[in-house]
Amino acid sequence: EADLYLSNRAAKGFTVIQAVVLAELAGLTEPNANGDLPLVDLDLARPNAAYFAHVDYIVESARAKGLYIGMLPTWGDKVVKAWGLGPDGFIHAGNAAGWGRFLGERYADAPNLIWILGGDRTAEGVEGVWREMARGLREGDGGAHLMTYHPWGGHSSSAWLHGEEWLDFNMLQSGHGEKNGPNYRMIEHDYALAPTKPCLDGEPRYEDHPVGWKPEELGWFDDFDVRQAAYWALFAGAHGHTYGCHDVWQFYQPGRQPVSWARTPWQEALDLPGAFDMQHVRALIESRPMLLRLPDQALIVGDPGEGLDHLQATRASDGSYAFVYLPTGRPVTVRLSRLAGELRASWFDPRTGASQAIGLYPNTTDRTFTPPSSGRGHDWVLVLDEAARRFPIPGP
Repeated sequence: EADLYLSNRAAKGFTVIQAVVLAELAGLTEPNANGDLPLVDLDLARPNAAYFAHVDYIVESARAKGLYIGMLPTWGDKVVKAWGLGPDGFIHAGNAAGWGRFLGERYADAPNLIWILGGDRTAEGVEGVWREMARGLREGDGGAHLMTYHPWGGHSSSAWLHGEEWLDFNMLQSGHGEKNGPNYRMIEHDYALAPTKPCLDGEPRYEDHPVGWKPEELGWFDDFDVRQAAYWALFAGAHGHTYGCHDVWQFYQPGRQPVSWARTPWQEALDLPGAFDMQHVRALIESRPMLLRLPDQALIVGDPGEGLDHLQATRASDGSYAFVYLPTGRPVTVRLSRLAGELRASWFDPRTGASQAIGLYPNTTDRTFTPPSSGRGHDWVLVLDEAARRFPIPGP
């Protein structure tokens, strides 16, 4: 099952898989598929060798498939319960460094690892616990791996930990509470902080998740919702993005107790349309010099809008290209003078990854572009390239 999952994600172009050592759902007391618990007698100082042999296998299997593991040493409820099973304070300032040191030493030589502390919880009041765990990880792996923190909904790691030396990049959780949640605002906030650190949305709205946990009233997030969150965040300055599927994170299948109205067997949910769509946004970003990419709402003439229709723009720092995301295909007027040279325009389809040419335009005036279709689910990206650069038109 693990190999099926990892192979599916690798084939779709994903790069990092988030996974938890001491998991959320009875992770301390319910064994894995091999019948192994993570700890002997619930003792953090006595990790179960059989359990970690399986963790080793997952890390190596991911490496062989070109995937990183974003490894959470524990879910946050083992530090601050808040809800769930905890237990509260199972990991504390007295044992966090030892746990981190064990994991750091074990995976010091794994080339495909990123540490993710936290786990859907606040760090307020327990910053010292996470600082100790980070210290242990650093002592164990010698600083070989990047490190971040997964916060609870509506927050970013920057709220508590931005100044911590060990925090290499910020992670936020825009969450699952509403349609059209403006995650771009959270990215904009973190992008502007000093000292400068990269930031990403580590838990946006998940495909097939009930909106606001009220499926009968509000429905379910679909492929458009996950595309919208991805393009908004990336064009606002995020250095990456998380795709999640509600059925897959919990590996739901009939006979298992569903968490929060899971409804689709995970093997089927692996191939929901939103999962395929993520390879298209990756291909688009990588089709241009991506490290030149800056958020730039000044490209948009007039109001970029709020809610469903919000437009989000990004461009190269040298003006050689720009992307404008139009969630509902409404016309957009672009300030072409912010870009370099004669411009070649095309439409990129986030649903298929295909492009269609529009034409060549001077960069001396504002111009309005009208997408091929409009309405919810008819999202488009306007691609503007400096013609002299001869960038390939994105798509197959």
